[in-house]
Amino acid sequence: MTGNTGLFNERFAKNFIPLPGFRVPSVGDVAPDFTLPRIGGGVVKLSDYRGQQPVVLAFTRIFTEKLFCPFCYPHIQDLKQSYQEIRDRGAELLMISSTDPVQSEQIVSDLYLPYPFLYDPDCNTFRLYGAGQALGAPLPAQYIIDREGRITYKHLFSFIDSNAYTDLILKELEKIG
Repeated sequence: MTGNTGLFNERFAKNFIPLPGFRVPSVGDVAPDFTLPRIGGGVVKLSDYRGQQPVVLAFTRIFTEKLFCPFCYPHIQDLKQSYQEIRDRGAELLMISSTDPVQSEQIVSDLYLPYPFLYDPDCNTFRLYGAGQALGAPLPAQYIIDREGRITYKHLFSFIDSNAYTDLILKELEKIG
């Protein structure tokens, strides 16, 4: 097992046992703050958006730069197609992956992702938001945070409903204007 490269890495081992999310933030709570590095340079701090604009957090499940969750890959592409609509509603989309910096850079390059792509190979932010884990990677989750920094919507992975539908995300953004 090597650092965080390849499939069988430290992250895989730490996330292998299926576990639900613990301490899941609720709608109405102030969103837990975090600071994560962004592909393309710099860091993103969630609290920097407070008072500025709503934020969609999209925690995605990617194993390596070439191995995507079959539930998450279509969601990543759907969010890519809808990114301008999210921006038109005054919000920013932050995608968060547990891949390492090299893998994350490759993903953004290969998929031509237009939105900020943050990486968290230690999965601390996934745990902070109660995403859960199974079979080598944290599970996907989506949150919408209003201008005041409060959670207005959350969706956690289930096999029946793996990711929030983009149309639903857009409708929720309209509600908070």
